[in-house]
Amino acid sequence: MVTTGSAGEAAGGAGVSGVPDAASGESGPGFRFVGGRVCLDFVATLGKRHTDPVERLPDPAALARWFAEAGLLPSGTAPPQVGAPGLAQARVLREALNRLVRAAMAGRPYGRTDIAVVNRVAVLPDLAPQLAGGERAPGAGGADGVGGRVSGADDPRVRWQHRGPVAGAALATVARDGVLLLGGPVAARVKECGNPACSLLFVDDSQARRRRWCSMERCGNLAKVAGYRARARRGEAARPAAAGEGGPPS
Repeated sequence: MVTTGSAGEAAGGAGVSGVPDAASGESGPGFRFVGGRVCLDFVATLGKRHTDPVERLPDPAALARWFAEAGLLPSGTAPPQVGAPGLAQARVLREALNRLVRAAMAGRPYGRTDIAVVNRVAVLPDLAPQLAGGERAPGAGGADGVGGRVSGADDPRVRWQHRGPVAGAALATVARDGVLLLGGPVAARVKECGNPACSLLFVDDSQARRRRWCSMERCGNLAKVAGYRARARRGEAARPAAAGEGGPPS
């Protein structure tokens, strides 16, 4: 059963990070941008896939917010109007991307239907980056973007142009990012978070390629706490046995 946050939670300012789930480290209705690619962050809008799936796009307004938070709207553009058909198309694309990425991770052939879904959206007019004036802001995105957002999303030297509906262009940009990921060498570096209750995918750009967690602040810390508690329980279980061995003879 797929659960969603309440309407109040979805609109109430959980922001990019949301509230972390105590077991999985994934946020509730808020969005996560830790994948290193915008297509992976889009896949993450369905969280906790292996346990109790959490739908972070419960309605068209949530999809419009995701476009905004992902940096997929031209500067100064209000969140676009997204209808029910647009939301349905976005979810179909999301699940096709999820299956394709996981097929790549497992070394399996890509499904033809999923390829068709992604290509059908990717061929549509997408967002075009345009050089603009302004100075580079400290910490602004480089060639690979920041936090998985589209490259240049927070750089005042770049602005976005679109032909046709902006929501369609944003979705086409996500699909094209998926094509580029799946068709290139970076696909070999995609991993799933090491927390069994977390299903987030990310590109491992660490120098030693040993990244395990979607985020050390979330699942990494949860794993440390769980390990500490498990060791403490084992220690408590061993103490009575040791005391019995050293007691007086009966």
